[in-house]
Amino acid sequence: MEMYYLSRKILNRRLFPFLRYDLSPLLFSLSSKSLPSLSSIPQTLLLPKPCPTPILSFHQFHTNSSPDSSIPFISSTGSSSFPLTAFPSSQFFGRYNFRWFRSFSASSSGLNATAKQVSEIIYLIRRGENDLESKLDNMNVSLSEASLITIFRTLNYEKVSALRFFNWIRRSHPEFYDNSDICSLVFDNCGRLDDFDLIYVLLHDFRLHGIVLNQKAFGYLPIIVSSKAATKKSISKVVEVLNEIGGSCGLSGIHALIEMLCVLGSFEMAEYVIAKTEMRLSKYNLLIRGRCRRGHFEEAREILDRMIKVGCNPNSRTFNYLLSCLCKNDKVAEACQLLEQMMESGCAPDAITFEVFICYLCRLGMLDMALEWLDKMVSRGIEPRATTHAAFIKGYFKLQRYQEAHKYVVVCSGRYKKVSNMVYGLLASLHSKRGDPVIAQSILSEMIEKGLKPNFAVYSTVNKQLHKSGREDLARNLGSSLSSLISQSSSDNG
Repeated sequence: MEMYYLSRKILNRRLFPFLRYDLSPLLFSLSSKSLPSLSSIPQTLLLPKPCPTPILSFHQFHTNSSPDSSIPFISSTGSSSFPLTAFPSSQFFGRYNFRWFRSFSASSSGLNATAKQVSEIIYLIRRGENDLESKLDNMNVSLSEASLITIFRTLNYEKVSALRFFNWIRRSHPEFYDNSDICSLVFDNCGRLDDFDLIYVLLHDFRLHGIVLNQKAFGYLPIIVSSKAATKKSISKVVEVLNEIGGSCGLSGIHALIEMLCVLGSFEMAEYVIAKTEMRLSKYNLLIRGRCRRGHFEEAREILDRMIKVGCNPNSRTFNYLLSCLCKNDKVAEACQLLEQMMESGCAPDAITFEVFICYLCRLGMLDMALEWLDKMVSRGIEPRATTHAAFIKGYFKLQRYQEAHKYVVVCSGRYKKVSNMVYGLLASLHSKRGDPVIAQSILSEMIEKGLKPNFAVYSTVNKQLHKSGREDLARNLGSSLSSLISQSSSDNG
């Protein structure tokens, strides 16, 4: 079966002349299964810019309030009930060598802090002694990002000033100097203490160093969101400071504030923030995404109409959020109409636009129609994303059409070299999960013959299953083939 082809039955040219699809099956054969919402763009952390001395002096500000003895996280003796998060093991992607079979972890200096030491650090900060910094130095521990987040979140919950500890971290652990999560948690700490003078000083420093804020900066909002008056007052202060600071710090802070308000369902306040700041498409997109994630299509559509009226034209991301929301709620007829409107407005569909409909059709088991969408996508010069290919492979598996899934992988890997490892690995993983390690082994052997190196986790799982099922011969053959490939790769790179 060819991977791409055009259907001979074109029943709905008038409704959708652009894509020329037979949409009638969609309009009367809808499934209750939902399409996953589009993933948000991850925040990008800036590279560290070590600074030998702290920017802020704790003597400039009042430091702490009395701790709440009822807090369950830290006992009065300083012991901790929460574990540290260990460094993740290597994921074995990219360059392969014989160390491929091992995982690594490392610390920057000293010994990795234990849960008890983290509790001791919190205890020291809570007491606010004059020699805090020297006591922290004498502990000679290396703090991971996970342990730092634990410390800051506990201090924030207890409303204990984290400024001195923050300055110490920037001196003793320079790798976290520009860490977005850590800096955002310090912002949250100031917000809980209602210290906007300190917020202004912090933001000024953050702007100079190009620091980007995220949602963690506004963890204190749920505390006040129950009171509309208090929320509006606090938000007004924050927006005023962020507007005055400007730069990447100010803009990212506004975006993070809007995101957090949407998460809390406080859309009225989110729109208030947009009204008080420069109107940008990115801000409206955050608002529309927040509405769509809650299934509020009508409200999201109203936002779209309002932004168009004020001269803020939507882009493909705007429409993609709306299209995903409609398909997720089985409103494909409305989705087709919206896509037609998108095209008429001069906004071209992108890879995610096609993926929304392809994923929906694959979930319904309408693989032939999904292939038509893929065919049109490719004809417009748009390369499918890895998640689009995954949708087809999983769709074939759901229908138990395993041979067609394999054919799809073969054709796909030939046309899109970048996703070859992924599609083969997914196919092997799916066979492994359904309890057929022999076929999974053949898939891995096939990809190794093509010079593709399998994902370690998939290889390891299949290898174990083969041993358990008494197929040590296949396991040995697979291991031998992989060793040969690794040796050949090492020789070529040498």
